[in-house]
Amino acid sequence: MALNSIQLASRALIKIGATPIAGFDEGTAESLVAATLYPSIRDALISAYPWSFATAQRALSRLVGNPAADFDYAYQLPSDFLRALSAGQSGYGRGLDYRIVERRVHTNAVSVTLTYIFRPNESAFPPFFDQALIAKLAAEFCLPITESTSRAEALHKLADDAFRQARLIDAQQDVPSRFEDYTLVGVRG
Repeated sequence: MALNSIQLASRALIKIGATPIAGFDEGTAESLVAATLYPSIRDALISAYPWSFATAQRALSRLVGNPAADFDYAYQLPSDFLRALSAGQSGYGRGLDYRIVERRVHTNAVSVTLTYIFRPNESAFPPFFDQALIAKLAAEFCLPITESTSRAEALHKLADDAFRQARLIDAQQDVPSRFEDYTLVGVRG
């Protein structure tokens, strides 16, 4: 069952013994903490690992002006962009030298395909990520709501374990990376 942002935050609140919320605008301490912390915690957790459900590739649109220095072209980042993984050109998602400056990709390439982490809708989160996010939310919500540092520390350890487990599950959904060009082997000849 896909969960929305309110359901995810409510489950985290229940884990710390607080009252669940029906909306971020209820005016309770729980809803204020959840509304304030939820977006940044969600985005930080999504950005922390190249999740398969949050990775995309997109050809970028070149901007009219040129960068002030170092590179010849600038490209607009996608609106849902959280973190770059790699960039390439001519149908490849990697291999390009680039730098991100002021939410633009600067490079010398005449076309750019960006591989990046984006912010998916909560309904696209797989169950293993839901559990990691709920654990992280509970850890972060704990101190402002319960004022218990020892409990918050214990919840942070549980959240770290849930994050590791989610990464492991996500990594098992892909073919392992292989070396395409390994310079030490190349010199041996």
